[in-house]
Amino acid sequence: MRRARRTKILATLGPASENPEMIAKLFEAGADVFRLNMSHLPREKLKERVAMIRAVEAKFKRPIAILADLQGPKLRVGAFEGDGTMLVPGQSFTLDADKTPGTNDRVHLPHPEILSSLEPGHTVLIDDGKLRLRVKSVKQGSATTSVEVAGKISNRKGVSLPDTTIPVAAMTDKDRSDLEAALDAGVDWIALSFVQRPEDVAEVKKVARGRALVMSKLEKPQAISRLDEIIEISDAVMVARGDLGVEMPLEKVPGIQKRIVRTARRYGKPVVVATQMLESMITSPVPTRAEVSDVATAVYDGADAVMLSAESASGQYPIDAVATMNRIAEEVELDQNYWSIVRTLNAEPEATGSDAIAAASHQIADTLNLKTVAAWTFSGSTAFRIARERPNSTVIALTPSIDTARRLALVWGVHSIRTKDASDIDDMAFRACKFAVREGFSSVGDRVIIVAGMPFGTPGATNMVRIAFINQEHAAQA
Repeated sequence: MRRARRTKILATLGPASENPEMIAKLFEAGADVFRLNMSHLPREKLKERVAMIRAVEAKFKRPIAILADLQGPKLRVGAFEGDGTMLVPGQSFTLDADKTPGTNDRVHLPHPEILSSLEPGHTVLIDDGKLRLRVKSVKQGSATTSVEVAGKISNRKGVSLPDTTIPVAAMTDKDRSDLEAALDAGVDWIALSFVQRPEDVAEVKKVARGRALVMSKLEKPQAISRLDEIIEISDAVMVARGDLGVEMPLEKVPGIQKRIVRTARRYGKPVVVATQMLESMITSPVPTRAEVSDVATAVYDGADAVMLSAESASGQYPIDAVATMNRIAEEVELDQNYWSIVRTLNAEPEATGSDAIAAASHQIADTLNLKTVAAWTFSGSTAFRIARERPNSTVIALTPSIDTARRLALVWGVHSIRTKDASDIDDMAFRACKFAVREGFSSVGDRVIIVAGMPFGTPGATNMVRIAFINQEHAAQA
């Protein structure tokens, strides 16, 4: 099975889609990666979900990536007398360490790290930004605020802190347990929530030790202020627009999205655009025109992937949502303006052998109008670097590692195939041509660019480009 698009699709599994039949239908409709949301999935059911996806993978004989999304810290206020109270504009309201039920002028904040980090002038958002408080003064164990945007505050509503860097790790005890369970289950990607600093990512990578790649969810203003550092240490990033839109003015989110996508592309790191992309399809079989434009914008920007959350996890039309996203991406990539827009965002190659080879393969493919670039890769880095160039050719990644083949299912324009490593240069060229024909990307008489590293099986040693002609023997072997 081959896709008629280069942009990948992530679909979240949930109550509407967590059985084998539905997973297979979602894959057929266009899903390349399945997201398991650890906020809702009990870890004891994780292996069962992974097994379902692997069964679909075996059925269709195509590598499928699995992303385990860690919940991250959930900051909430405590409970109230009578379940809640109404706040009015201008009133004083205190957040404190007192565990007694809240009243109309105070509530327990069971996070001492927040109380010790708040400063006068900081904003405190409650219930996804529906209420806004401004810190007036702080003392040991409490912070007095002024209510700027009023409304009802009730038990255990979420707290967001756009101005405050909290001295708390991105991983909770639950996340650490979920991370180990996900690694044991054999997921391919780990998404880390609540990233504020590069050290948060380093902590997860230290635990993962290469068993899975790490995707940083960019949803905090503090992460945006250290964007380059975080992208550099991450294996991929996600534009988590939902929380960004709570902690930052909504009108700033589109510009931040473009900044993240461009920066990630410059570093050659996959970037996923997520949250509310086809939100209306939770209850409607068709999206709004604005949602279609939103998905299209991410595709035009050259994002590696676009993601569905509740649309595929708990919505009434999960298959339609994936199929709609698939059609939007296909149509955008056929637009006459697509390539000129995508190419304007291309970054200069870095001064490394791998980048020089990747850039050369891109230029050769364009000059000769070739349909296929075949990359022999063990770790996947060769395919990552070629995809960074956004070539107008399909990138076939040939790898002996099933883990690598699955991870590359997230990467723009890459069609990964697991196969034994090449024995010599002639075998490398022959099988690259054979797979290009077998997968339907090239035909007899076409030429294929082959990119590889010598000696074979040496990670990070991309140093060779070769052009091969496809002949009848390749077609007969396909």
